[in-house]
Amino acid sequence: MDLITFRSDTVLSDVHLLLPRGQRLMARLNAAGQPVFVSRFKILQDGSGSACIPGNEVAVSAAPGERGGSPGEEEEGERGRRQVMESLLDEDGDLDVLRRPTASLRAEGAVAERDKVCPIILSKGEGEYSDEEESAADRDVIKIEHTMATPLEDVGKQVWRGAVFMADYILSRQQLFRGRTALELGAGTGITSVVLATVASSVYCTDVGQDLLSMCERNVELNKHILQPAGGEIKVRELDWLRDDFHTGAGRQFSWTEEDIADLHDNTTVLIAADVCYDDELTDGLFRTLYRIMGNLHNPSTAYFSIEKRLNFTLRHMDVSCEAYDHFRSCLEALGKLADGRTVFSVEQVPPSFPQFFSYERIGQLELWKITASPLECSKESTSEK
Repeated sequence: MDLITFRSDTVLSDVHLLLPRGQRLMARLNAAGQPVFVSRFKILQDGSGSACIPGNEVAVSAAPGERGGSPGEEEEGERGRRQVMESLLDEDGDLDVLRRPTASLRAEGAVAERDKVCPIILSKGEGEYSDEEESAADRDVIKIEHTMATPLEDVGKQVWRGAVFMADYILSRQQLFRGRTALELGAGTGITSVVLATVASSVYCTDVGQDLLSMCERNVELNKHILQPAGGEIKVRELDWLRDDFHTGAGRQFSWTEEDIADLHDNTTVLIAADVCYDDELTDGLFRTLYRIMGNLHNPSTAYFSIEKRLNFTLRHMDVSCEAYDHFRSCLEALGKLADGRTVFSVEQVPPSFPQFFSYERIGQLELWKITASPLECSKESTSEK
């Protein structure tokens, strides 16, 4: 399973591409026959709450007199290091790399061929997890089921940088989320909902698709060792942005109850969406859903969007562009200018200066946006007070 076959419509998250192989284990096949992996994401922090990312440590050479030895010992050590370096260089000053003779490699290959190693599927089907598997060392480890190298329509089954970027912000600004009722739109694997539930009191984790929502629910079960001590609750629910209502129905899995809908409207003050804008039609549906829900909430609310600005060369423009990001920005601008006589929306970008709590490549194309919604009456009162 380490050899992934790509098609023209196959995409793979950089998070999985760069994750050490030892932190990823194939667990089962899903209903579509796709291999499902379980990866471990360790929450990295020191005593001050800032991230300590393994592999990012830089060895700094001490100045003379700071190495702890006498000047004579330092000079002798420096001379020895120069001699070692000179022995590795050829007459032109280039690094001389010793290579094994090709003939000997062929001879060894003829004697013993490597056996093909096939992956072992630990389970096939839903799979169950035991609390006995968790240890004290796993208390700061989030375990997430996901697939790899999926078609575009299944990208929600992977973990993307924007989701981990959002998780960083939640952990670094816990006071904004503590004790809140929150809604995640397009939760995918649910990793951000899991992180949010360590701070918030209740999280509605929403997406579409039976297989994806089942994966979310299993990831909630996988992380009970983190959620139970924090006291946060996660409810996995179906929410289709291309529909204008909640999925309700007795006996239907992941459907909304009347109590859920009432609780959402009465208590929700925080909404998040992590790296979900890659298709213009879905982005339009997302903003319609966001407008409808935030406009019906009984309390002022704040939504946070994370997005990665993915640059692509397109034949239409004959240049590098980012159409999905540009459409997202146009939707943000339209929402900020919306005047419906009921709700006032304000939009601002959040500086990415918060600490990094997970090991991934935080690139400059990652952005975080904040949308606040308040009733028009409240906005007028605050303006008059000023």
